[in-house]
Amino acid sequence: MIVVLVETDEQGVAVVSRETLTFARDLAARTDGGPVHAVLVGSADPSAQVLAQLGEQGVARVHGTDDPRLTSYAAAAWAAVLVEVARQAGASAVLAAGTQRGNEVLAHVAVRCGVAMAANVVGVGEVAPLTVTRQVVGGAALEQMRLDDDVAVLSVAGHACEPVAAEQPTAPEVVKVTPTLTDADLVGQVVRTGEKVVDQSAALTSSRVVVGAGRGAGSADGFKEVLRLADLLGGTLGVSRVVTSLGWRPHHEQVGQTGSRISPDLYIPCGISGAIQHWAGCQSAKTILAINTDPDAPMVTRAHYAVIGDLHEVVPAINEELQRRQS
Repeated sequence: MIVVLVETDEQGVAVVSRETLTFARDLAARTDGGPVHAVLVGSADPSAQVLAQLGEQGVARVHGTDDPRLTSYAAAAWAAVLVEVARQAGASAVLAAGTQRGNEVLAHVAVRCGVAMAANVVGVGEVAPLTVTRQVVGGAALEQMRLDDDVAVLSVAGHACEPVAAEQPTAPEVVKVTPTLTDADLVGQVVRTGEKVVDQSAALTSSRVVVGAGRGAGSADGFKEVLRLADLLGGTLGVSRVVTSLGWRPHHEQVGQTGSRISPDLYIPCGISGAIQHWAGCQSAKTILAINTDPDAPMVTRAHYAVIGDLHEVVPAINEELQRRQS
C-alpha cells in the first residue's frame, strides 16, 4: 500500500497532489505496491468535490483527522499523522508533492522512520531495489538514488507527470485517524495568517503559452512586440533574470531557478541565451521555439524549433501574420 499526503486548494485537490497520486498509482503498478491511500490532515469530513477527485485518481481509502490542533500547518505534527497511517496500514511507500510543505513534512517522516528521503523525484528506474531519478541543483541536473529501506519516502517534483484519471474510478472509504501528538510536535506551527495577497506569478505558472524575453530586448522599452505576441497567443510574458536585475521588468515575471518554474504547452524565448538557471525553470515546457541571433546559444540548441534572427525583426513579422490570420 502507498500513502500520499494530499494538499487542497480552492479547486479541491491541488494539481500537484493529483500529479503525485498519478505517480503513486504508476509506482504501485510497477512494484505491486497495492492500493493507494490518501491522507488529509485537518479534515475528517472531506467535501464531495475532494472525494470525487480522489476517486478519479483511484484512491481506495482517505484517512482524515479532526484534531483541532492539526487545523493549522505544523510539519512535525502532520508527519506524525503520516507515520501513524503508514505503520498501521503497512505501507511500502510514503509520497507527497514536492512543494515546500510536502518536502518539509516528508523530511520529518523520514527521520521518524529512520530511512532516507528522495526529494523532487521525476521518474522510477529499477524496482528491486527501488531506484529513482530526482532533480538536484534547482533542476539543473538529475541524480539517480537507490532506496534500500523497507519504506520508501519520496516527494514528486512538480510536473513530473500529467495528472491522469485512473482507468477504474473508485468510491474512496473515509476513515478517521486519531494521532498521538506531543507538545514537541506542535512547537513549530502556523499561528496566524493574514489577508491573502494575489500572487502575480500565478498567471505565469498556469499559462499554457509563455513568451519569454531576455537581454535581447535591449531596454525597458523593448518589450512592446513581445507583449503583443503574448497577447495574440493568449499567453503570458516571462523574462530572464538579467531583465529583472536591470530593472526592465518586475520579478514576478521571472522564469528560472530563482523565479517561477513553468510547464506551458508552448514556450517562445526571445533573445534569451539559456543559462542553466533559466533552463531549470522552463525545461518542462512541452514545445520550445527559440528566437535568437546566436545559433549556438544553449537555448537554441535545446529548443525543439529555432528561428535565427533579431527578435525585433522576427517577432513583429510573426505578429503581423498572426493578426492577419485572426482577422
